[in-house]
Amino acid sequence: MDLGIKNRVALVMSAGGGLGSAIALALAREGARVAVSDQNSKALEDTVSRIRATGAIAHGFHADLADLESISAMVADVRSTIGDADILINNSGGPPPSLAAGVPPDQWRNQFDAMVVSLMHLTDLLLPAMKQKGWGRIITSTSSGVVAPIPNLGMSNALRLALVGWSKTLANEVAADGICVNVVLPGRIATDRIRSLDEARASREGKTYEEVVAASTASIPVRRYGKPEEYADTVAFLASERAAFITGSVVRVDGGMIPSI
Repeated sequence: MDLGIKNRVALVMSAGGGLGSAIALALAREGARVAVSDQNSKALEDTVSRIRATGAIAHGFHADLADLESISAMVADVRSTIGDADILINNSGGPPPSLAAGVPPDQWRNQFDAMVVSLMHLTDLLLPAMKQKGWGRIITSTSSGVVAPIPNLGMSNALRLALVGWSKTLANEVAADGICVNVVLPGRIATDRIRSLDEARASREGKTYEEVVAASTASIPVRRYGKPEEYADTVAFLASERAAFITGSVVRVDGGMIPSI
């Protein structure tokens, strides 16, 4: 299937590794010109090199999601280098594990700025050009915790849910401009982030890492963790011309793990 995004400009946030890197590679395989951003310069260079090794076009742009001025400067650099973004992948790193209670107010504020306000600001910077073109895709990667809260991820459950409400509202506001806005929920995808969470759970519960993975796997109907590439392919489809009638949706890529309808 031709996804119809050849030569479209895609901006992928937090693309130095994990899901962000996989998404960038998937979009590049479909012919998009990819701008990847991350705070970690070394990881950013690695993603750019991997994409260029396939013969695709990729450029790296340093940005700190906790710094709105850094985001604005990054958008200006992307525009001057490869043009205005047609596709935006809102992706951010997760907060540290925590309970919902007892988190200091300053920590809530800092994480809210880095995970929520930053992505809203970034989107606002890109929307005018998308509206002018009459075409755009805004896809926000969150967590299965927005549907079924995950124990000991209190901050993530709360803050990522704010992005779901924002995304649905935005989708209704810009649909007539040819812009589709969707949210994608990863289940347990085999990334470094999931490994670190499994290791933390093992330490917290006095279990081995292998025992934690086995228990998690047993809770997934397909009986395995997902591959980053599987998640990325779903995002690439939502970013495509073929997905022009999908907006305001929350799409699960979880192997059936989330128990609710």
